[in-house]
Amino acid sequence: MTQNKSVFKTLSEVAINDKVEQKGKIKYLSWANAWSMLKQNYPSAQRIVYEDPATGWNYFTDGRTAWVKVGVIVEGQEHIDYLPIMDFRNQAITIDKLNQFEVNKSIQRSTAKAIAMHGLGLQLWTGEDLPDGETLSPAPAKVKPTSNLIDLAVDDANWNGVVKYAKDNKALGFDKIGQQLNRKYNLSNEVKQALVDLLK
Repeated sequence: MTQNKSVFKTLSEVAINDKVEQKGKIKYLSWANAWSMLKQNYPSAQRIVYEDPATGWNYFTDGRTAWVKVGVIVEGQEHIDYLPIMDFRNQAITIDKLNQFEVNKSIQRSTAKAIAMHGLGLQLWTGEDLPDGETLSPAPAKVKPTSNLIDLAVDDANWNGVVKYAKDNKALGFDKIGQQLNRKYNLSNEVKQALVDLLK
């Protein structure tokens, strides 16, 4: 019996060369092309643009700068990207100069990155976290390919360690804790809900 290919393997094998664009020395896949290719392979894929629950805004702020949070769900697996809102020089925009045009642009770039974490066009982001100023945007730590992540389940062998980590770092909040856990684990919606309940 043949095993179905994973989402990551399927999307990482999609040919993107004829859709890749270039801006200066940087090659990239536009969010529209990335979304179109994703939906051709997985029509039920969804995007979530997260809003700050305290303000209802489609971005988050620490009072100095701001960032967006975008999730893309494919076959029940969500990958979330956090992206600073930046100007044309890839410098973080201060909150007093923030405008919705830049917020929207960051949401679309973050969409392309969240899709890439599922495998589509991921190779274009290789080396983007190097401090050489030659990339479209700084990014959170590299995400391991889905195939190397551990599927976390409530009450499995890894659960107690995750619970301890979440409780010890409760002050960071769910978003930051989830971001850290996503580096090692696949978090199902059930696990996310259990963590949210745990941190209340």
